[in-house]
Amino acid sequence: MTDLALAIVHHLIVFGIAAVLAAELALMRPAAMSSQTVKLLGRFDAAYGMLALAILAVGFLRVWYGAKGPDFYLHNHVFWGKIAAFAAVGLISIKPTIRIAAWKKALKANAAFMPALDEVGALRRLLLIEIHVFALIPIFAAMMARGIGYGAG
Repeated sequence: MTDLALAIVHHLIVFGIAAVLAAELALMRPAAMSSQTVKLLGRFDAAYGMLALAILAVGFLRVWYGAKGPDFYLHNHVFWGKIAAFAAVGLISIKPTIRIAAWKKALKANAAFMPALDEVGALRRLLLIEIHVFALIPIFAAMMARGIGYGAG
């Protein structure tokens, strides 16, 4: 039952991350930008950070306490591809997180603040890249579930 519970929580968190990324992408449009949008982006980005930490914790628990055991994961090239994709998503997300935090701070200092539309467009492109890299994670997961990558020389 531990493995099942960890798998369920793991999948729900991944779906949560996907939902937050989709919401951020929907909001990160020059035409949609407003003070309320900046506040919402800040909330979604905070949720994204919390979900990212949660997926790391649950993922770690799955590796060490799940039914397949650490040997399956630690010797699986596809698992490391999944980890690399997750790390890439995290690295790509740094700039949007920093900019959203700066926008929130600027908005607190000046209620009329609006992010530059070219910056919004640039961050939207980064979010699109992030989502495309994120899509590799369930692909790698499906491969792992079928034993692909385990024990590959």
